[in-house]
Amino acid sequence: MDIASALEAILFAAGEPVPAARLSLVLETDEEEILRTAEELAETYRREERGMRILRLDGKLQMCSAPEYAPLITKTLEQRKPPMLSQPALETLAIVAYFQPVTRAYIDRVRGVDSSYTVSVLNERGLIEVCGRLDVPGRPSLFKTTDAFLRTMGLQDLSELPPLPDLTSSEGVEKLQQAIEELKNGVTPGQMSLEELEAASKE
Repeated sequence: MDIASALEAILFAAGEPVPAARLSLVLETDEEEILRTAEELAETYRREERGMRILRLDGKLQMCSAPEYAPLITKTLEQRKPPMLSQPALETLAIVAYFQPVTRAYIDRVRGVDSSYTVSVLNERGLIEVCGRLDVPGRPSLFKTTDAFLRTMGLQDLSELPPLPDLTSSEGVEKLQQAIEELKNGVTPGQMSLEELEAASKE
């Protein structure tokens, strides 16, 4: 059995991130071989300018379309343009990314405003998700970032986040905003859709 062909077939059929450990078990080879083969496939796709890409997301692999073809795909499938990320959404996303898992109350404290709506929007868009509950009265939900967050920001795992800024001053939130800006390759908040942001992060 050709590992590369089998891996390509599985990722194409899955349509979502597949753990490398699971692929290793099914294809009866070690994870290093799986990841090495995936990188070789990804390089072939890039070199030959194919319409597909293979992403590595925190120990998982996913096949997706090349970002440069996003406008054509959207037009063909008649999809509406994805909603933009607002400044409050970027602030909230940065806080979750750096301090996860966090409660909404913690996010409110850092931002200084009620973040219930923004947290709900990010959760609906799949950029953050509930990962448990805090063991205190009321048992508030804990939130963390998702594979979609990594994919959108062009990261393989959270270790690739920019260095955590110094939050000892009153400029803490602004510094978090600057950090998330680094992930977006200088794109002004609120002027880019999630789809366009994903494309820019891979250029």
